Amino acid sequence: MSGLPRWIGLVLVAAVAAGPAAAQNSPQPEGTAFSLPPQVPAKEALAPLPDARLWYWDTGGDGPPVVLVHPATGSALIWSYQQPAFAKAGYRVIGYSRRSYFNSDPVVKDHPGVASQDLHNLVEFLGLRKFHVVGSAAGGGIAADYAVSHPDRLLSLVISSNPAGLSSGAIAKLYDSLRPKGLADLPADFRELSASYRAANPAGAKFWLDLEHKAIISRPFRQPAANEISEATLAALKVPTLLITGEADLFSPPALIRMVAAQIPSSEVAVMREAGHSSYWEQPDAFNRAVLEFIARHPK
Repeated sequence: MSGLPRWIGLVLVAAVAAGPAAAQNSPQPEGTAFSLPPQVPAKEALAPLPDARLWYWDTGGDGPPVVLVHPATGSALIWSYQQPAFAKAGYRVIGYSRRSYFNSDPVVKDHPGVASQDLHNLVEFLGLRKFHVVGSAAGGGIAADYAVSHPDRLLSLVISSNPAGLSSGAIAKLYDSLRPKGLADLPADFRELSASYRAANPAGAKFWLDLEHKAIISRPFRQPAANEISEATLAALKVPTLLITGEADLFSPPALIRMVAAQIPSSEVAVMREAGHSSYWEQPDAFNRAVLEFIARHPK
């Protein structure tokens, strides 16, 4: 593991010579070794923000910043496919763990803070004037909340597997109806990884589940939003927005995400073939290509 950042060493349980494309696209029997792409060097530290310290990694450099906001089933550790791809494309890539997630301070029940305000405090600490934000699932809702509060700070907004933080209105009610009682009690990999991925890549599914188990360090871990986001709120959003969803996403299927996109001016939709709720992991080549092509068109 020499040459890999320490944060990858914390979770990398196996490495083989085959590249990530082979690991993703070829069926693998149970127990087959799993590989991730080599990571570029990154600084790791705790950011001393108001009320909490958040763990982050930062590839540095002079490129436009891209800040990655993880889902509820992940932490700053889950972006192993995105970190090298975005950095090699010329971007400064930053991932962080929210409160109560890997290496960051826990949420205090009586004083949980606001997740999008934590994001704002982090980018202020890092001295980022304008940046691209990419959020998956719950992280996508936080990114949307940030875009509503601080649209002037964003070059672009990418939301994967989330209805742009909608908390009221017909689409929000439809989104809630897609999560029947008992869904949250099912295994995380069943809920959030497609059956296609679990069948074709059991080693990758196990690795994802290992990261999920490492992610949450304490409960309660949910933080409130700063804004109540309605369809009217999205209609007023001027930030260039890309919505990503997987064909097999149980929470945010393409039909629902297209409804959301219809509310946001000049938004775009990218659908990942056969992917579930974690397309950043299941289809990283397609996910990265969609994100990089989009943010390259919004440099200012």
